[in-house]
Amino acid sequence: MGMNTNMGSESIFLTRLNAAAPAQFVALLDGVYEHSPWIAERAAAARPYRTLAALKVALARVVREASVDEQLGLIRAHPELAGKAAVAGELTAESTNEQQKAGLTACTPEEFAKLQKLNADYNARFGFPFILAVRGPRGTGFTRQEIIATFERRLRAHPDVERAECLRQIHRIAEIRLNDKFGVTPVLGQQLWDWAAELAVHSEDEAFLTCTYATAAHTAVAEQLMTWMRDCGFDDVSRDAVGNVVGVYNGTGDQRLLTGSHYDTVRRAGRFDGRLGIFVPMLVVRELHRQGKRLPFGIEVIGFAEEEGQRYAATFLASSALTGAFDPAWLEQTDAHGVTLRDAMRAAGLPARPAAIYALVRDRSRYLGFVEVHIEQGPVLDSLDLPLGIVTSINGSRRYTGEIVGLASHAGTTPMGQRRDAAAGVAELILFAEKRAASTPDVVATVGMLEVPSGSINVIPGRCRFSLDLRATTDEARDALDADVRGELDAICQRRGLSYSLQPTMAANAAPSDADWQARWEAAVAELGLPLHRLPSGAGHDAMKMHELLPQAMLFVRGGNGGISHNPLESVTVDDAELAVQAFQALVKAI
Repeated sequence: MGMNTNMGSESIFLTRLNAAAPAQFVALLDGVYEHSPWIAERAAAARPYRTLAALKVALARVVREASVDEQLGLIRAHPELAGKAAVAGELTAESTNEQQKAGLTACTPEEFAKLQKLNADYNARFGFPFILAVRGPRGTGFTRQEIIATFERRLRAHPDVERAECLRQIHRIAEIRLNDKFGVTPVLGQQLWDWAAELAVHSEDEAFLTCTYATAAHTAVAEQLMTWMRDCGFDDVSRDAVGNVVGVYNGTGDQRLLTGSHYDTVRRAGRFDGRLGIFVPMLVVRELHRQGKRLPFGIEVIGFAEEEGQRYAATFLASSALTGAFDPAWLEQTDAHGVTLRDAMRAAGLPARPAAIYALVRDRSRYLGFVEVHIEQGPVLDSLDLPLGIVTSINGSRRYTGEIVGLASHAGTTPMGQRRDAAAGVAELILFAEKRAASTPDVVATVGMLEVPSGSINVIPGRCRFSLDLRATTDEARDALDADVRGELDAICQRRGLSYSLQPTMAANAAPSDADWQARWEAAVAELGLPLHRLPSGAGHDAMKMHELLPQAMLFVRGGNGGISHNPLESVTVDDAELAVQAFQALVKAI
């Protein structure tokens, strides 16, 4: 199971902890949680711990189940960043080491003054000190500029949200301190994190990561992935007719396990959405190759070229090519600059011929199934302090763009009872959709775009454009939500004297996980000593297209910063990345 550099020292220290008397257990973990021995005291009762990961989760659970006063006491036990205690040399050895590594003991006078002001403002707003794991998700430390930017961003948070974030940062601090105590380095997680950082250099935007289909940045990413795959020891590496990067590591048998995720991004993206699911199996193959091992089946890793639908509306273009669902009419679609998909593909060195694309369809009999590792893109695992989760189903969805039309008239002279306010009609629809979705588990409804064309402060809106995004874990629940929302739209417009149009833009069926493959993921996570948490995926993934061809199941990896994704703040720690690789190793070992 082990991937760390010093698994022997981990095992020895874990054996000592499990065998220790409660007081000795607490003493061995001294300094992990700042001035708070009660956490170790309560965790002692849940021994034995099979793995370091299991211990980390158990300690976090103690804090999560503690009272609010105890949680606040834990937060207040921590020093301010570059605060008076640091200047006076009153920090614990652990805090001194961390603040030194982040360069907080070498602030310029301007930076020090800025931090003092932020500390004061933060304490005034929240009543506790700002907590940040200054060694960061990579473990090598944030810059002072990054720390100040994070400080400023979090100063605007809601107090309950910020308290929870402080606790998560404390758990990250504890995780790094535990790694130091156990002599453990997550080397594969570090490699994954570094790959993600290096790949993010290729972008259409100088300030943010943007990598859309068939652009120069997109091609550069494909070439870099192919280079790394060859370095990892794949037997065959290629770029196919739609730009998918395909790496094959042969097994002793003819069948293969298919896996992977997408390498294109949304605009202003994070580094891990999609790409995490390419890197994890690449590292598994690299370790197999280094050990000279072959499995009874091959591993085929696909970096899907397109999943996000950012440049062209042909969402899931890349995985559709593998299932036989590629629509040749997509080749005539144009991007915002009038460039057709066909011309963009040709400019990127791709054939753009239907025959070449249809040749990519996979033979179902040659594959065991499809598995995908993906950042959660949501707050569930982060809020539960769990590094991994097992996906039960990928939500089915329906998307629309719509417009309600009323009558633009004078805001001062038109009585309230005689108005035909298009925006008020959409507002009523939004509140209905919110209430209706909230009434059913695992159902969501979102109006993400809202516009009053040529609106004016003193004119009743005569038109209002909007979007609708409806999702549910089953097609039945999605269709019921869809029918109710559309029915209410019609009723609102009749009652208010409005008209409307509604244009479908996407429909995707739910993709429940295959029971056997889900069970394999569960066994792999249990092998790491981690509790099992099952959850649906509200986001769409390549796995939902591959579901049309093969049995599929997904593993989610916790995202930091409250689980935010499609955003530069998207983050995964090296420790969680390491566990994802270990889970994939356990999965393939058990097949």
